Amino acid sequence: MLQIKCPWCGDRAETEFSYGGEAGIVRPTASESMDDREWGDYVFMRRNTFGVFKEQWLHAHGCRRWFMAERDTRTYEIQRYETFGPHKETT
Repeated sequence: MLQIKCPWCGDRAETEFSYGGEAGIVRPTASESMDDREWGDYVFMRRNTFGVFKEQWLHAHGCRRWFMAERDTRTYEIQRYETFGPHKETT
């Protein structure tokens, strides 16, 4: 089982977390002028990275906080963690 280190709670089993998808997706500023194809691309199209990938996680059965992790999709090894907000922490 994958062990994930919550930046606030420490090492926990993967079953305590909910995967939030690719990190860094930015909502388009002019979404009202987008056509259906452009909107569909924003909502559904994501990279399928083979290697180091930045993703979001929610500690759903713990502190209920969101954080980012850089994970190697080939080995599942998490290399780095980062919190959101003005007081960002990295480990």
